[in-house]
Amino acid sequence: MSDPIAGLLSILDLEQLEHNLYRGMSPQVGWQRVFGGLVISQALVAATRTVDPSRHAHSLHGYFLRPGDPSVPIVYQVDPIRDGKSFTTRRVIGVQHGEAIFALSCSYQHDEESWSHQVRMPDVPRPEHLSNDAELKQRFMDLMPKNVRDYWERERPIELRPVDLTRYVSRMPQEPRQYIWIKAAGSLPEDRAIHEAVLAYASDMTLLDTTLVAMGKSVFDHDVQAASLDHALWFHQPFKADEWLLYAQESPFTGGARGFARGQIWSQDGRLIASVAQEGLVRPRREKA
Repeated sequence: MSDPIAGLLSILDLEQLEHNLYRGMSPQVGWQRVFGGLVISQALVAATRTVDPSRHAHSLHGYFLRPGDPSVPIVYQVDPIRDGKSFTTRRVIGVQHGEAIFALSCSYQHDEESWSHQVRMPDVPRPEHLSNDAELKQRFMDLMPKNVRDYWERERPIELRPVDLTRYVSRMPQEPRQYIWIKAAGSLPEDRAIHEAVLAYASDMTLLDTTLVAMGKSVFDHDVQAASLDHALWFHQPFKADEWLLYAQESPFTGGARGFARGQIWSQDGRLIASVAQEGLVRPRREKA
């Protein structure tokens, strides 16, 4: 197991403080605020700990209320709203410094056979035909701005292979769409809940940036103020987060200092395994007086 994956699994293994009360830590990697995907995944873990193991998460909806402080733990309070015959509902509040920083609602269901359909997977190059991290660094690192280089050089628990690298070396306006292959950067335990938590963590990566593609801007730009406002994720079918998944992203609208993006996540064999939607703050950064 690679160190980044061991680190991610460690921070997803929440400490239970009391009944329906859990505590999670943030990695100490110099971030100014807690990564949104970390809060989503930890809140999901807290909720799942209170649910019958025969039921699995099928949807979650979260709001980012305040920036998270990476230097202190996050306490997750789980409200067991309902345990019905078919569905289980939970609400989770993440708290720091006595204030709510994140609110999550999530729903669980036992596996059930019924009607089924799905749209067709996008036709894009397979991950084995794309450059890996080492090749990307060798070919394109010198062309990238320093803050983008810093992001790609950092060891991450999620491996990314963008289908089109133009986004990372150019600031020309483009169609607001991205295709990125993602997977855990190491093997995960055979536990469906862990794979769901890892995908929840990864689902917040690169999505907000898609809202800026049409303007030729990036969340890495110094003149851009960007922050996730809310996040929704639907799990459609079982999957393995340590196998390659295609994250197809598009942004149908940006305006009013908010950008909206949605995504579909596919297994390599063409199964639609999850859908994502997110709105975020995206505005020109105001100069301090």
